[in-house]
Amino acid sequence: MGIQINTNIVCEDASPNPEYLIKSIAEQGYSLETSLADLMDNSISAKADKIEVLIKMNEEPFKLFLADNGLGMDENTLKSSMQFPSNSPEYIRDGLDLGRFGLGMKTASFSQTRCFTVLSRKKGEEKYSGRTWDVEYLKKEKKWRLIVNSQDEIEKLVADYRELSNAFLGQFESFEANTIVIWNGLYKFENYLEEENRQNALKKEITEVTSDYLSLVFHKFMERDKDPINIRINNKILSPFNPFPTYESDFRPIAYKQRNFSTDTIKIEGFVLPSRSIDESKKGLTNWTTKNRGLMDMEGIYIYRADRIILFGGWNGLIKKAPRLQLARLRVEIGNSVDHLLHLNVAKSQIVIPHDLKKAFERYIDELKLEAEKEFFNRGIRDFSNNGQQNRETLFERKSSNRGVLLELNIEFPLLKEIKKELSKEQAAKFNLVLRMINTSINKIRQNHEETTFLNLEEKDGLSVNDIIISLTALKKNGFSSEQIKKDILPGLGFEESSLPEEIKQLLN
Repeated sequence: MGIQINTNIVCEDASPNPEYLIKSIAEQGYSLETSLADLMDNSISAKADKIEVLIKMNEEPFKLFLADNGLGMDENTLKSSMQFPSNSPEYIRDGLDLGRFGLGMKTASFSQTRCFTVLSRKKGEEKYSGRTWDVEYLKKEKKWRLIVNSQDEIEKLVADYRELSNAFLGQFESFEANTIVIWNGLYKFENYLEEENRQNALKKEITEVTSDYLSLVFHKFMERDKDPINIRINNKILSPFNPFPTYESDFRPIAYKQRNFSTDTIKIEGFVLPSRSIDESKKGLTNWTTKNRGLMDMEGIYIYRADRIILFGGWNGLIKKAPRLQLARLRVEIGNSVDHLLHLNVAKSQIVIPHDLKKAFERYIDELKLEAEKEFFNRGIRDFSNNGQQNRETLFERKSSNRGVLLELNIEFPLLKEIKKELSKEQAAKFNLVLRMINTSINKIRQNHEETTFLNLEEKDGLSVNDIIISLTALKKNGFSSEQIKKDILPGLGFEESSLPEEIKQLLN
């Protein structure tokens, strides 16, 4: 049943002030790099394989051009795309469509500039159409008015773009720009920085931060075998950066999980970087990190939506970042049909993991954490050769076992060996017990040790059944109860009570 309309209702105009609304909707968490990525989403959806970003920085207002060789738009499509919004977020899109709200180009542009123009033509045609949003004009008119650019204005802008493109190195061959977005002024640099710092700040932002970001976010598109995307930033053609370098033999995956979610499938797969990557990254080797990021910056979840990274670095509130987790990366792959369930924001930089998926993520991250922590705590430990020679130089040594790699005190270390020589048999038994407890505790802290059954054979560290009996008898004489020994001492030795020899069980009864 429809709502009954009162024909006597009194109404008044509540049209928003265009200046205020535009400035408000532009504050959607955009940075320069995320704004440009949002514009590039449109280029990729328009089947472009070449995109270039050029900035004129020698005078203010700074001018930025983003051009692509995609399918382009006729005048009616251009007019529609410049409206707020240009389509519904509930619209069923092609599986490779990277848009959602129909606001991206406008909000991304207004987050960086107060005046922008879009020129476009259908691929194969010569004549461009042009439309401009200008906050100053809206402020003066106090009405929603989209400026229709004259042919003279369009020709001047196209000439400016081509002149700037030719002035930089690394031009694309046979490149015909079908859509050109022009930001006339970059107010965050012009208004908020001292004049002598503006150009340097903008140059650093575009050549370092933005280039790093785009190389990472669009790496799958840039690595495609068929029609790879090529991106040029001023003089430089970007190289893709894949945060999951599976060509590295010791870059280790753990078993992936896959789950149906609404109309899509979500795949999560964890990877552990080798401990050597910590030292290599510090030396500037870039297999593991982008040029301007460290391992901790890149630790965490990478969410790919239709092959485009929409979120990376950090754990999206599921756990906290920590140095011991810097070797952990989690790849999550989704389509674009569940955006509303993940609460993807306009800037495509934030999501909320739904409650019914959260537990699955947390369980998987627990597995990944354990493996990453093991690898982290193994770093820097000398990997001894198996040539039969005993190491005498380091206090700790690394040993292989059925529980993984263990870290233990080296009983051949000169000082330990000297102390042991000076001990009586009874003192040596107690000393061996303490060594065993230290080794077990170290590996528990490293989360690389589990309780094991007792071995009747004498352990390599010299701890025998007789040593344990001597030491436990001494503890009982010093006031330790059997229950205390079971609770505090045996776990410290790494033994399960049920597997102890009968003579030790009788001692503790």
